Amino acid sequence: MRRLDTRLDGPILLELTAHGDERGFFAETYRRAGFEALGIHGEFVQHNHSRSRRGIVRGMHFQVDRGLAKLVRCGRGTILDVLVDLRRGSPTYGEWEGYELSEANMRMLYAPYGFAHGFCVTSDVADVLYLQDGYYDPAAEQGIRYDDPDVAIAWPDGLELTPSERDRTAPLLREIADDLPFVYR
Repeated sequence: MRRLDTRLDGPILLELTAHGDERGFFAETYRRAGFEALGIHGEFVQHNHSRSRRGIVRGMHFQVDRGLAKLVRCGRGTILDVLVDLRRGSPTYGEWEGYELSEANMRMLYAPYGFAHGFCVTSDVADVLYLQDGYYDPAAEQGIRYDDPDVAIAWPDGLELTPSERDRTAPLLREIADDLPFVYR
């Protein structure tokens, strides 16, 4: 596994090593010591799996209070995975970066505490698998609109995005910025 460059400070993009032959492939997707050597610390306590069709957009989500870090990969299909920096004092506050995650490129994204996370499906269907370092808490769940004009995420052209009602009506970042607990260190 190797670490790839990201523009935002905090997220970690990884490329897995797959060992394959005519039968298929094998890839190690998690080894604590290896992840610690790459800068990913903590214990993951929850594993989630979502399936979505082309054009579905999920996000931009985050948890307040303790916060939540995620380790995301796309096991089937292709997604554009997006993070928005929500850390007060960060030189990239309010900026976003997107990463293609797919079954073909075998990449994983570590989304640390202090970032909103979301994705859209660019293939016919996608299975997204992610580990979390904390348990989902509906009382701590928040989000910003996936189409916030100030953040201006460049979702793929020609793709009709379909959000949930919650994501479509989420607040803009500027409406909740003063209440966010995230601080750049």
